[in-house]
Amino acid sequence: MSQSLLPPPETAAECAITLRPYQAEAVEAVYDHLRRRDDNPCVVIPTAGGKTPVMASICRDAVTQWNGRVLILAHVKELLEQAVDKLHAMAPDLWNQIGVYSAGLRSRDTDHPIIVAGIQSVYRRSKELDSFDIILLDECHMLPPEGEGMYRTFLADAQAVNPNVRLIGLTATPYRMTSGMICAPENLLNHVCYEVGVRELIVQGYLCPLKTKAGRRKVDTSALHIRGGEFIAGEVEALMDDDSLVRSACREIIDHTHDRHSVLIFASGVQHALHVQRVLGEMGHDCGFVCGDTLPFDRADTLARFKACDLRYLVNVNVLTTGFDAPNIDCVALLRPTMSPGLYYQMVGRGFRLDPSKENCLVLDFGGNIMRHGPVDALQVDDPSSGDGEAPAKECPQCQAVIHAAYATCPECGHEFPPPQREKHDQQASTAGILSGEVTETDYEVAETYYSVHQKRDAPDDHPRTLRIDYRYGFNDYHSEWVCPEHTGYARQKFEAWWRMRSNEPPPESAETAADLADAGALAPVHTITVRSVAGEKFDRISDYELGPIPPRLDGHDERNDDVPEPDWPDDDIPF
Repeated sequence: MSQSLLPPPETAAECAITLRPYQAEAVEAVYDHLRRRDDNPCVVIPTAGGKTPVMASICRDAVTQWNGRVLILAHVKELLEQAVDKLHAMAPDLWNQIGVYSAGLRSRDTDHPIIVAGIQSVYRRSKELDSFDIILLDECHMLPPEGEGMYRTFLADAQAVNPNVRLIGLTATPYRMTSGMICAPENLLNHVCYEVGVRELIVQGYLCPLKTKAGRRKVDTSALHIRGGEFIAGEVEALMDDDSLVRSACREIIDHTHDRHSVLIFASGVQHALHVQRVLGEMGHDCGFVCGDTLPFDRADTLARFKACDLRYLVNVNVLTTGFDAPNIDCVALLRPTMSPGLYYQMVGRGFRLDPSKENCLVLDFGGNIMRHGPVDALQVDDPSSGDGEAPAKECPQCQAVIHAAYATCPECGHEFPPPQREKHDQQASTAGILSGEVTETDYEVAETYYSVHQKRDAPDDHPRTLRIDYRYGFNDYHSEWVCPEHTGYARQKFEAWWRMRSNEPPPESAETAADLADAGALAPVHTITVRSVAGEKFDRISDYELGPIPPRLDGHDERNDDVPEPDWPDDDIPF
């Protein structure tokens, strides 16, 4: 776009469309980029954060103030229809300025100053469409890898018609569906000129709050292979379509959604989705189904029923991840494990929209995606071309020391970390928080408690040992903790407080004595434990207990013969 077509800075945000503050900042950032740089910018606004008002403002300025032409490109028919409808709603004075060029919509408008087009229809017809000043790429995370694809072919032809044409991307996820960022010097888009985050918009009241809930039983997926940055689809479906897994997941979905209105389910394949639909029906719940092969009439009818809350459950395969707008969605169930942070985000993002019918959106993750990619507002995006990233830290579950991830044993207390596990996916939905810092606390009824002495591997005989406590709360499910009777300082103080809550015996000086006393009945029974999980933190922590009565002294004395002073440590109970 030539400099003469750009507005002066003081008029850039003056338009009839009412923009939220961050949307106005995004428009201004685009104009500033176009004035100062020669490459192509990208705007990042979360799903449901409102990218269309930004596009509408740019279109209006280009047409009414600068006498320019704008092309809006999208990759699926539904996005084209949504773009046209929203542009008409937000800028009704532009209704006669907007044309559509799409074979799927049976329209080939070429004369309007604003053209909304499908890339499949126009990528070899740039000259037929004539010159444009701005090309807007909606959902630009769908751009193919550099050097390939219809977008690059079309842009090359568009630049032949107008060498000054500028490309502007808009997306919720500035990385590809597999991995790697979409902005780079050698890519079609080069620089993120504006970005606003999920958490920021939730706090400001523009996005729906999220929460997660459910169990943690695992299923091994170590046999899955990865191709092109994603799990091989057939292998994933074969794994997830196991009847016991489907029935367990469906039961859990029903249990957690009795007070929900609209539950969107993402399945791993067509047969898997039909299996889920059938099982939910057997359990007394009508469930809709859509996939890429669903007939247009049936698809439109099913989506209309779902949006109208006449259909509580809707399972889909690969069709409702991007651009599907149903504000009433108050639960998203992920029955599909994915290696793609973009796909994970797009699935969760279906629940971001605000609606009077809901207070929050529940995310049930049966695919291990939250633990794989991180909280949705702090995704871990790997660049396949880079191997020099900083190694993460980890927290010792025994003494809460934060140490380098490479340690096999904690240098502070000697706790031995378990060997790296091959990746697993959840049979039941993960309780991992969907937002970083989100705290989830789960109560478990304890069936049995086991006490043992833990000795650091290859340590000298005089190295302090710890007392390990294993709580069994299911058929073969455990949570564990470690206390340090043989240590000094904070660790010993913490052990003494732990012991005093459970026993009238004096705190022992050795882990062996502590285990013997526990086995002899000196400690109060543990009825329930509360496990605290913090999204973004690797290890869970036992935060509370429901204890039975403290037993009498083993020697028959009634008094607490215990002169140990109360410990004095920081109020937050974290020794950093």
